[in-house]
Amino acid sequence: MIQDNLKPRNQIDDKYKWNIGAIIPDESVIDDELQQLKESAADFNSNFAGRLTSGSDVLADAFEQKDEIWRHLERLFVYCHMKRDEDNSNERYQGFSDKCSAVIAAVSASMSFFTPELLSASKDVILSYIDENPRLETYDFAIRDTLRQKAHVLTPAEENILAQMSEITSATNDIFTMLNNADMKFAPVTDKAGRELSLTHGSYIKIMESHDPDLRLQAYNNMYDSYKGLINTIATAYSYNTRTDVVNARLRNYSSARAASLAEDNVPEAVYDNLIDVVNDNLPLLHRYMALKKRLLGMDKMGMQDVYVPVIQIPERTVTFEEAVDIIKEALKPFGDEYVSRMTEGISQGWIDVYENEGKTSGAYSFGCYDSYPYILLNYADTLKDVFTLIHEMGHSMHSSYTRENQPYIYGSHSIFTAEVASTVNESLLMAHLYNTTADSQMRKYLLNLHLEEFRTTLFRQTMFAEFEKLTHQAIESGQVLTAQWMCRTYEELNRKYYGPAIEEDDTIKYEWARIPHFYNAFYVYKYATGYSAATALSQKILTEGRPAAQQYIEFLKTGESDYPIELLKRAGVDMSSPEPVRNAMDKFGELLEELERLV
Repeated sequence: MIQDNLKPRNQIDDKYKWNIGAIIPDESVIDDELQQLKESAADFNSNFAGRLTSGSDVLADAFEQKDEIWRHLERLFVYCHMKRDEDNSNERYQGFSDKCSAVIAAVSASMSFFTPELLSASKDVILSYIDENPRLETYDFAIRDTLRQKAHVLTPAEENILAQMSEITSATNDIFTMLNNADMKFAPVTDKAGRELSLTHGSYIKIMESHDPDLRLQAYNNMYDSYKGLINTIATAYSYNTRTDVVNARLRNYSSARAASLAEDNVPEAVYDNLIDVVNDNLPLLHRYMALKKRLLGMDKMGMQDVYVPVIQIPERTVTFEEAVDIIKEALKPFGDEYVSRMTEGISQGWIDVYENEGKTSGAYSFGCYDSYPYILLNYADTLKDVFTLIHEMGHSMHSSYTRENQPYIYGSHSIFTAEVASTVNESLLMAHLYNTTADSQMRKYLLNLHLEEFRTTLFRQTMFAEFEKLTHQAIESGQVLTAQWMCRTYEELNRKYYGPAIEEDDTIKYEWARIPHFYNAFYVYKYATGYSAATALSQKILTEGRPAAQQYIEFLKTGESDYPIELLKRAGVDMSSPEPVRNAMDKFGELLEELERLV
């Protein structure tokens, strides 16, 4: 359903807003608490700098106090960030968010001595401290992981400089966020009935799924006209964001920005390359799907503005948020009663901010801190695809819920590498539930197309993004300049390679890179594709093996960051150090494509 206007936030029913006051009931404490945290960090520096490794109790005290400071600061940051996301035009929360960022930089600077000083001590001495002091047992994995990265940690003085600079080096992300969500406006579109419809980040994809070709073309052109008009500004922001990645990697003695990014999760670079190679090997499948789509839509010419249109039409169905909740409860029953009960209670407690409003951050996410609910931001629009978004984000939030209950603060989060598995397994179970509960052949064809679209947008498209990031960073590392023209040309070539000859070339899609916020968090998007591959394998395991596989999977959800992502996924039953999960996912895409070809 395409909304033709957006309400201000104060006109959204409170029952559809998240219970964010549960984090900080009284905002008047924020400034004082931020100041107190700066002082605590300064005291931390005074108390431990120069004596961090003088004894096991000193080291244990330092780890515990460090966690306490960051745990408190994380709570304030999450609250202020989420309040800003409710309405990016609200200057009050822009200010709070900026203050939090400043304090984070100050605390990082005060604590910057910690890692280099820890690593300056003998490895044998540090490991002996773990053996003799039970309080350090909690930090065993964290300490060993720090020792692993010793070659990339600088001197205390150098680490302090980098920490103080972090407030500045993160600016490109903030600039793009404000430009994209607060300042940028798109010309409205007009439907066949003559109604003027607002074009927003939230409504764009819904319009692109419309079977009205003129409406799609209007939205496509109007959206990218806005980015085209600012393309040099955006190119400059992204170029400096990429330069920052490259410079930081060089300063830390990594061979490349990609190596630095993947080292954080101890993921071999071969995993990234395997993904790109396997997907590239299977691009003929995507080309075949695009050709089928063109034929089923009856198009002589098919453009990028047409790729989101469902090839199978079903009567337009409104799925209210309440109906969506009922659907996902049924879909997630393979996990057992405890999982569904935990989720249901969370929804009633106010985990979710449901509807789009003026100024609200686009898209969807799951977010929170160790001491908060695992909140979900949606821009729900009463469609079946929104049900998939809901169950996707709920996968993240349930992952957080189990992790925080079972892990100490230091391991209470999860890497994106594993997080995307939790969300996509949920989507796969929803798809299986819908397959199994429909007897209508037209609906089954629609679901097949929807499933193929999930593969296209998550596995193929995110891998294309990953390939673009690889090329942009390699360009900077080889001394090139990232101009708007270079990035547009490079992106256009990638798009042509991925989508194949069924798609007509145009002069617009080359600007798409400029609207992808994930590019400001380097080498992030490949994890969507690897996660989708792992989730495809795990969901099939749960559906075929039943309760034992489901229980093994829930145990995985409890692990947080207590080990490296690839090792945690092995416990769940899939080995992402091998290209086989990606190959198997490609095989699944081929099977779905063959079934749709047969049915139509």
